[in-house]
Parts: sequence; C-alpha cells; structure tokens
Amino acid sequence: MARSPLTLAASVTSALPRAGVVSVAALSENAAGRYDSALATLDDGRQVVVRVPTDADADRDLRGEARALQALTAGVRAVLPLAAPVILGDTVLDARPVVVHSWLPGYRVDAGHVPPGPGVATELAAAIAAVHALPTSVVRDGGLPALDAAQVRAEAERLLDRAEATGALPFGLLRRWSAAVAADELWRFETTVVLGGVDPASFLFEDDADDVPRITGLLQWGGLSVGDPAVDLRWLASAPDARTDVLDAYAVSSPRAVDGALSERARLHAELEFASWLVHGHAAGSESVVADAVALLEALDESVRDAPPLAQDSVTVDDAFAAIGRVPQAAAVDTSMQTDTYDADALSEYTADDTGSSAPSEDETAPLELSDWVRPEPAGDATAAHADDDDPEAAARNALRRWTETA
Repeated sequence: MARSPLTLAASVTSALPRAGVVSVAALSENAAGRYDSALATLDDGRQVVVRVPTDADADRDLRGEARALQALTAGVRAVLPLAAPVILGDTVLDARPVVVHSWLPGYRVDAGHVPPGPGVATELAAAIAAVHALPTSVVRDGGLPALDAAQVRAEAERLLDRAEATGALPFGLLRRWSAAVAADELWRFETTVVLGGVDPASFLFEDDADDVPRITGLLQWGGLSVGDPAVDLRWLASAPDARTDVLDAYAVSSPRAVDGALSERARLHAELEFASWLVHGHAAGSESVVADAVALLEALDESVRDAPPLAQDSVTVDDAFAAIGRVPQAAAVDTSMQTDTYDADALSEYTADDTGSSAPSEDETAPLELSDWVRPEPAGDATAAHADDDDPEAAARNALRRWTETA
C-alpha cells in the first residue's frame, strides 16, 4: 500500500531535524510504483523531494543513486553546466531507506520527441559530452564501477552468450551481434565517465529569454561509472531525425579524440537491451517475461534483417571536422513539442501500426517505459520522474519503442 504524503512528510522532519514542513503533496514518478514520493515545502521556503522504495530492487537502486550523488563533490558540481539533486538527509521507514533531496524545476523531453536542429538535440549532446569530460577520478574516488574497453566488450560477449544459452535468440540476431562483438575496430575507444545509459527525459530544460531550450539539470545519476560513452547515446535509435545533429554536436563538444565507432556501438547497446530482457526473464523463471522477450526479439530480427552490419562506416577525423561546420552557434528552434514531462504506458501501440494515442494513467508513471509516446505532466513533477535504466522491464520497453520507430 502506498505511503501517504503525510507519512512521507513525517520522514522529512526525521531526516532533517531542524526543518519544518508547511505543505506536502504527492509526487508522481516515472517509476512504475517502485517509489513512494512527495514534494514537501519547508518553513524556510525550500522545496524538497522525499523518496522511499517499495521493493528490494528499488531499495538497491535508490542507494546507488545516493552514492552517485554523494560522489559529485562541490568541485565537480562547479564544473558541470547543469545542476544535480543534492542529498539533504536520510532516514529509515519500515526498514526501507528514505532519501530527501533538493527539488529541481524544469520540463523534460522524451527521446521520441527530440526535434532535429539546434536546441534540444544540441543541448543534450553538449550536456552528455560535459559529463563524459569529467575526470575518471570522480568515479574511482567514489568507489563506483569502472570498466576499460576490453571489459565493456567482455560484458557484451557474456550477455550474448547467456542470451544464446536460452535457446530463444533468433539466429539472425546471434549472427549480427556476434559479428559486432568480434569486430576489433568497434571496440577501440577511450572509456569515460558515463551515466550508464541516460535517457533524454532525465534532463531538465528551461527556455531562455529567446525561447530557446537550455538544459538546467539532470535527474538520473545512479548509473555513474566509467565505461563506454556510446551507452549514453543508445537512445538515438528512437530519435532518428535528431541523430546527426546530436552526433555532430557531441563531436564538437567533446574534448577527447573522435571515436569513429561511437554511433555503431550506441546502436548495438540499444539492440542488446532485448537480450537483457530475455536473460532477465529466464533468470527470474518468468514465462510471461520470456514470451514477451521472444516476441520483441523476433520483431527486432525482422526489422534489422536487411540492415547493414554494425561494424562498418566508422567516422574519421575529417568527418569530425566537417561536423563542426554543421553545428550552428545559435539559432531559434521550434519548442512546440517541448511542453512538460512525457510518460509512456501502452506497449501494444508499438507492436501494431503506431496509430492511436495513449490514454491518461492514474498510476505512478514508469521510468521511460519503452512502449509509447509520453504525454505532459505538471512541470512540478518533473524532477522526481527518474528514468531507471537498471530496470530490465523498462529497458525492454524502451528498446521496443526505439526499434519500432526506426524499422
């Protein structure tokens, strides 16, 4: 049973002994009911978010999110061009951790609604590049995961082996992914600080004086680690119109050498979300999850059957210099699609013909559910809607949305 806002308000005063709560309201999240959340206003005028996990998996993820945010020292935050939530206090409620953090205003844009051209697309690229430019000591000093390129490749190979062992992986995908894993040129890259598969809807936007969207904050930090920068661009599979602009702006914004296979690995990471869902279903012994994963894999196999191999057409340094000329310094953009938070709820819509619109949901929204366009929520709810890429169900749904849109 969901905890009431009043119960959560009491947790705020427990976590922040000197604070008084003058008002509290339930806060819907894109978290599939995995958290009970509320937005509380304190007697000093501050607004804070209180979150309590509802199950063991959410408990683990919330603790990971807190560790990542604590790794963002004042010095690190000072060099970032965006804000991150600040952990203000914590306590325990019903044997579950309670985290109270600062509230960040802004609206969000789902990957499927990222328009081409300057604005949202280029802002996302620059923000992701800024995180990737952080020194890896930020992660290592915080005791967070760190992988080198060989380890990233080995993880992909292990996932493929586990998916093949289920006996349910279509041969076409096995061949396609095996060729990608075996292609040495695909795995020659420099690891960076990454967000572990961030999605555009984790970023917060506000319009400047010229009505141009500017990123002001980032909500999802739980995947903070050292790894493959391509994983944070896998969402481009669901934003084909903005893909070139994002990659061009990323190349211009990144202080590191151009990674010629970045876009190919990003696509591979997106496709492998299907394999993760299949492996999860088998590990959990869930026949329904396995059946769902098999259907998704078969649809993906059909959609990429005539697609070129993943390991080809690498970008050169000359390509990167050419990209600089394609990124304008400033331009007005159409913000008509950039209202507030978007939410996803109906997987079936993207297994058919992309017709119809999603119906309003009264439940707490799920983090970037992979199945549907998402619809605006009140701007005040934006900051608590944390995308959860560690959630296998969310990853599978996201993968479906990506590949049905680009098939």
